[in-house]
Amino acid sequence: MQELLERTELDAAMWRARAQAHAERVDRFTAPHLDRRRTHEKHPVIDFLFTYYSHRPTALRRWHPGFGVTLDDAAEYAELHGYAVVDGRATVDAAMLAKREPLLRQTRDLLAATLDRQPSFGCFGLHEWAMVYRLDPGDIRHASWPLRLGSEGTDQVVRTHRIACSHFDAFRFFTEPARPLNTLQPGHDDRPAFEQAGCLHANMDLYKHAYRLSPLLPSELVMDCFELAYEVRVLDMRASPYDLAALGYEPVRIETIEGKQEYFEAQRGFAERATPLRRELLDRCDLLLSHAPADTGAAARGR
Repeated sequence: MQELLERTELDAAMWRARAQAHAERVDRFTAPHLDRRRTHEKHPVIDFLFTYYSHRPTALRRWHPGFGVTLDDAAEYAELHGYAVVDGRATVDAAMLAKREPLLRQTRDLLAATLDRQPSFGCFGLHEWAMVYRLDPGDIRHASWPLRLGSEGTDQVVRTHRIACSHFDAFRFFTEPARPLNTLQPGHDDRPAFEQAGCLHANMDLYKHAYRLSPLLPSELVMDCFELAYEVRVLDMRASPYDLAALGYEPVRIETIEGKQEYFEAQRGFAERATPLRRELLDRCDLLLSHAPADTGAAARGR
């Protein structure tokens, strides 16, 4: 990886081939979403990846080589924010690295804390159930989709299970009656104290960490994180209280012993898949910080 930040230069044929491959990879996921958007059709599972996460499909499709890579015959990159183009040769501007230094440090600390913590696999996706606990039917986020067990059955699951959500951005959507039922009380500013690698949302958020650091990171890594987030989101909603069978999503019935085992195995599998991505993001953050101004790099190494 060190060479990527020092001497790598891609000729036009090479980088354009990578950019095209990336665009085709992205289109497989974004084209159906864009078709639905044109007809104002909502999707309770997939829309989340383009609404909750603020990275637009066009931004995801745009290919970046990452900091330290020079592109030959790439004058068009002069139109993109964060690039320096000299004599047709484009590279991510060093000023972009300085600008993103606070975010790099914050992201690096969260990734490191998550990797150091023992993953937990006992939540069974109950965050989605806590988000509809004791709500009037018209107030439910996906009100056009029925609850598998009805309102009372859903509330009964919440009341009779241990709720242990460690992810603030899931916990903050709990209904008011559900919030005291959570055995953890994560806050906005203490994510490193709670984030753990078994959490579906923590693993989906690898995508957020990656795209927020664009164009410092190669787009292939961003897309690796997106694809993981896509698959995790499907499990997240299959295990939710909603009945989405009409869309082809068979439920993971976490209210049963068999469903809990199915969820546990899938959750553990995603944690294993997320670990190398989380580690690569951490390594790249450390390396980028080491190429920042001397005081920034020293501070990063001292953590």
